[in-house]
Amino acid sequence: MTHEIDISWQVLGQIIRQWAGDAVDLAEATPLSGGSINTTLKLSTKQGHQAVLKVTPHRVDHSHTDEAWQLTLLRELGVPTPQVYLYKLGSLDDPHSYILMEFVEGVDLAQAKTLCTPDQFDALQVELADLVLKIHERTGDRYMRVIGRDPPRFEKWDECYREIFNPIWREIDKSPLLPVKCRKQIGRVHDRLDRLLAHADCPRLLHWDLWSTNIMARQDESGQWHVAALLDPLCKYAHFEAEIAYLELFHTVTPAFMKAYQRQRKLPPEYHTIRKPVYQLYSLLNHLCLFGAEYIKPTMAAVERVSALV
Repeated sequence: MTHEIDISWQVLGQIIRQWAGDAVDLAEATPLSGGSINTTLKLSTKQGHQAVLKVTPHRVDHSHTDEAWQLTLLRELGVPTPQVYLYKLGSLDDPHSYILMEFVEGVDLAQAKTLCTPDQFDALQVELADLVLKIHERTGDRYMRVIGRDPPRFEKWDECYREIFNPIWREIDKSPLLPVKCRKQIGRVHDRLDRLLAHADCPRLLHWDLWSTNIMARQDESGQWHVAALLDPLCKYAHFEAEIAYLELFHTVTPAFMKAYQRQRKLPPEYHTIRKPVYQLYSLLNHLCLFGAEYIKPTMAAVERVSALV
């Protein structure tokens, strides 16, 4: 086990035995890509079991219980997600928060693109569009985060959106990464979200973090590619266009996806001219906070695109 894993072999063994039985022996714990707070591991047993563990050692972390709840919700809608085996919120007596779930064989969407023929990738994009439509068909009566605890609920979408992004805006407003003029333009956008994000649709379920790394694909026996699982949801009842704008921003989807999606839900002109630039600006602000200077140029370009709107 490497020094990067801040949790004992004994605790890992206890977790895997709770799922697979007392006779099971842990053989290997392999680090996978994960967040800065939690550790993500592929656990393998000597008896051939495999599972993925996301664990936050030594603290209470609600994100794992939230993820378990969201994965199960998506799975109940017929969306492929990893099956949740166990999850636990840490306590003072047992200070490890975790989720243990199915290990899904496959590659992420970006790698799948390098392995597919153009026709195969188009078919994969159409299948992805069908899954996103299936998620977006689920509606709610309020805009809110989808978590196990009781979240704030909003009648108006702009109020929910502002609540989601206020912490990011406060950080950006004090950040030296962007010029003062640029920050003032963003402030004007933030003050006018009620007008900029106005729409006539209802709250719909969104994955909220769909990009290539969170979309697993694999070939079947006939050689056709399929979506194997959608990973790492941050589900919200929100405006569906925010999800489409995010998918377009990071080039996760192609014209084949957009055509298939719009056969069922047409995107209005205001999406392209007003709301998409705003949604993409906020996604870039979030990435600027998370990853720093590499997002300065695309963020400033996004600010330029929305400046005419305010």
